[in-house]
Amino acid sequence: MEDDKAKAPKIHMSDKTKNILEWIICILIAVILTLLFRYYIATPTVVKQVSMYPTLEENQRLIVSRTFRITGNMPERGDIVTFEAPSYIYSSSTIDQTNPVAIYSDEERGIVSNFFYNVLEITKRSYIKRVIAMPGEHVQIRDGKVYINGNELEEDYLQPDVITESEILTDFIVPEGYLFCMGDNRTQSTDCRSFGCIPYDKIEGVVICRFWPLNKIGTVK
Repeated sequence: MEDDKAKAPKIHMSDKTKNILEWIICILIAVILTLLFRYYIATPTVVKQVSMYPTLEENQRLIVSRTFRITGNMPERGDIVTFEAPSYIYSSSTIDQTNPVAIYSDEERGIVSNFFYNVLEITKRSYIKRVIAMPGEHVQIRDGKVYINGNELEEDYLQPDVITESEILTDFIVPEGYLFCMGDNRTQSTDCRSFGCIPYDKIEGVVICRFWPLNKIGTVK
């Protein structure tokens, strides 16, 4: 007795189509792994300003570690970090010395826009500075020096004639969950003295080494 239901025709995939699909899958896996590595492990970056001179110079290439996103171990004093640029620069009349934190516009983004901004980092502006003070520490900037909890901070990475001054933040305590960062080239650096302390969730990475130019390959301190 014949089956009344018509049998569905079998679709045979050609070897060429199989190869194309396999290549597409391999490429997608490679892209996903690359993005995960870049976001959670490490990524290259380029120095675009003079705020960290002489430690870093324009157009030098660096490797930035992002493993703290996995381990939860945040940067320490002396580390050179990158972070999302704040949206607002304070004046002496607008800063709250009791809560000197950076302001971000908190622009609402869709899933796709958020992916492009935070993962691919397209249109995102970032700064590179050195961590000077940790959460809960009392910072004073006076007489051209930086004092942490009443003790002068030794900064052997600065040039001998560098003077640290601030017209906005001069005497404050770093809030919990925030870092106070400055550039080594103090007179040519827009940093936490102008826009406040940076929250942990805006830190992007810690500089671990320089790979360009070739004659300066090595760790960065």
